[in-house]
Amino acid sequence: MQSNRSKTLAFAGTLCAILSATSPLRAADDQGLWGVYESALKGAKYVDLTHTITPSIPVWSGFAASTFGPARAGVDIEGYAKKGEVYTYEKHGFEATEYTLRTDQLGTQLDPPAHWAPEYAAIDEIPASYAIRPLVVISIVDQVKENPNYALEVSDIEAWEDANGPIPEGSVVFVRSDWSKDWPDPALATLKEFPQVGLDALKFLHEERNILFHGHEPLDTDSTPTLEGEYWLMHNGYAQAEGVANLDQVPETGALVMIGYPKFGGGLGGYARYIAICPPDWPHGVTVSAEDAPLKKFETPLHFDEAKGMRVR
Repeated sequence: MQSNRSKTLAFAGTLCAILSATSPLRAADDQGLWGVYESALKGAKYVDLTHTITPSIPVWSGFAASTFGPARAGVDIEGYAKKGEVYTYEKHGFEATEYTLRTDQLGTQLDPPAHWAPEYAAIDEIPASYAIRPLVVISIVDQVKENPNYALEVSDIEAWEDANGPIPEGSVVFVRSDWSKDWPDPALATLKEFPQVGLDALKFLHEERNILFHGHEPLDTDSTPTLEGEYWLMHNGYAQAEGVANLDQVPETGALVMIGYPKFGGGLGGYARYIAICPPDWPHGVTVSAEDAPLKKFETPLHFDEAKGMRVR
């Protein structure tokens, strides 16, 4: 029986072979990219690596709290709504939400380098080619059990490569620490010690392995007084992912990651959604289903909960 590692490698090899075909018309039985979907992506397992944004999730204390509320009419609309009136299903046929987001450094993120270095790309200037990449997951879970402030080292990366082979150029490397298992405890944002990614490791990943970007579960790259790792990344034109979740549910090698984020003009942070695409026999995740459309109908309708400050079921 094949091991999970050999299965994920086989899945990755098949997909890479399809994607690298000399002519898209020759890929996957002459169906081009539609053939890639049918042969490799349709049966894959999809794992969400993203925290849900709510008004109470952990956020750096230097930012004000965000709030959610029912959307209200901004002007008088004759025969329909008065200015300031809350839109309701009963009267208007729809509802909407008013978000007051005090920062773009919130929840699971894609940090563009302009967050620290204005001469580099803002969130809307990141190219569309970021959309899908090979995913590498390097675990430091055991090290963090011994030292909550442990920082990924070059030796950890080399040990991963000894077990799994070279890190693909242009890939995304997520560092698993299981720090996010305590999410959404607000105390997470106050911790002075947390799993880190060391500066030497960052330089190795970018300068020696030429990765696209790295990601981590905590809300900062490192706990040094100057945030030296984040400073180096941003001032050298590199993006990074922060607040990533569910890395215990994806393989260390052989998966892909899909990347989505809002395109705010001049944005210095990105509310991002990362989804891992894993082999069909992977034990976690969901597959493409006929139930994807129309979507499930719930027994309990959404309603705004004043105490929680958001819509709930």
